Amino acid sequence: MPAQTINNSSPPAIGVELRGGALAFNERAVFKDLDLDIPAGQTTCLLGASGVGKSSLLRLIAGISPEATALHLGASDGGPVSGRISYMDQRDLLLPWLNVLANVTLGARLRGETPDHQRAMALLARVGLEEEAQALPSALSGGMRQRAALARTLMEDRAVVLMDEPFSAVDALTRLRLQDLAAELLAGRTTLLVTHDPLEALRLGHRILVLCGDPAHMSEPLQPAGAVPRPADDPDLHGLAAGILRDLAA
Repeated sequence: MPAQTINNSSPPAIGVELRGGALAFNERAVFKDLDLDIPAGQTTCLLGASGVGKSSLLRLIAGISPEATALHLGASDGGPVSGRISYMDQRDLLLPWLNVLANVTLGARLRGETPDHQRAMALLARVGLEEEAQALPSALSGGMRQRAALARTLMEDRAVVLMDEPFSAVDALTRLRLQDLAAELLAGRTTLLVTHDPLEALRLGHRILVLCGDPAHMSEPLQPAGAVPRPADDPDLHGLAAGILRDLAA
């Protein structure tokens, strides 16, 4: 993909601090008294079994969770987190009646702002979709739709990026390519990525956390060596992935 100039002044990286997170379901505590620190400018990957509360925790940070609560949620610079987050779901959530360019600039239009089409086209070029800018989502493959969703997330240009299993619905090769692309485009941003895949976490995460137990608690962070994205065929990564799987199974 050719290098493109993206006209923006990215906001300074901030860390996120959560204290006293709580989630209950049918009067059972899924997690309580949960603390989480997301360092500024790094990718933190969060693993855990289904139903342990990962997505609810992500929505709590995003401010869109009706079920989870926190005693404190703020940024490391003392300011609020609200208004400084972009969120990428595991589904692409592209509106089928809008073309790719209109989907990428949707946030600005919903806020009553004039969309920056030059920036949007530069982002589409970075994700390899410049030629599909006028195409409807129905004309795109699954991987192309996820690349469009990634461009839309970056278009918001927020200090914190939350991603909920964003590459789980594509084939293995496309997933590796999307991981590489995300690592490139999210470099220097504060990112929290929820995934079920230990190898994905090990490829992309500066820090890896596991949410486990009943009620769930946060593990000590694992910090693999090497720059991201780490090679998918690194035998050391596969050894670490096997250990994480054993921990999850236990």
